[in-house]
Amino acid sequence: MNKKRKKGVLYSTDPNFEYEYEGEEMETLANNEQKLRIHIDKHRAGKIVVIIKGFIGSTEDLKSLAKNIKIKCGVGGSVKNGEILIQGDVRDKVIEILQSLQYNTKRIGG
Repeated sequence: MNKKRKKGVLYSTDPNFEYEYEGEEMETLANNEQKLRIHIDKHRAGKIVVIIKGFIGSTEDLKSLAKNIKIKCGVGGSVKNGEILIQGDVRDKVIEILQSLQYNTKRIGG
């Protein structure tokens, strides 16, 4: 169950008052306006993970992009804290895929 937390006001006697909720979805920017940073990181047991940061938009669009990348790379991964985690050292392939989808990418780190 996904509970929404009310932001600011906890109670109001105004019958027309509308609460604002934390974590409301923001509108997704166009692909060519996104500036994605592609990192590479070693996790436990020396496993390499590609991390895509900087996506601005809804969680559903982020999950859709992650699924598309995972399918094209033939690897696993997940979406956590607004970042896409892709298993394996496939950073060059991820950059190619994102650039073919008109995303602006920047390679960060080694």
